[in-house]
Amino acid sequence: MSETYDLFRQGQEHLARGRAAQATVALEKAKKREPEKASIREALGIAYFRIQRFSEAEAEFREILELQPVDHYAHFALGRCLEKQGKPDEAVGHYRMASFFRPQSEDYRRALEALEAA
Repeated sequence: MSETYDLFRQGQEHLARGRAAQATVALEKAKKREPEKASIREALGIAYFRIQRFSEAEAEFREILELQPVDHYAHFALGRCLEKQGKPDEAVGHYRMASFFRPQSEDYRRALEALEAA
């Protein structure tokens, strides 16, 4: 196995154990080695979101969408980051995209409806 993959797995294990801050260390190292890997950036975005570093999480999810514009989860997660930063108009657009790409998701639909109702 590669060192990058080991760092990624280490980051995922920290996330699974509720240690998001520790996860960012390993995941940042993995990202430096393979910046085009959406899976690394997604895990890093989740870690940043969990420690309320919303602008850093936003940057990771935006980069995923540059790499994979139809990634439904990245649209949803970016919407959540934007909502947390007080940008509801932009968040709604990403919730709509997430719902468009994965219409069966109740989570996406609920997030969109709640923000539109606010």
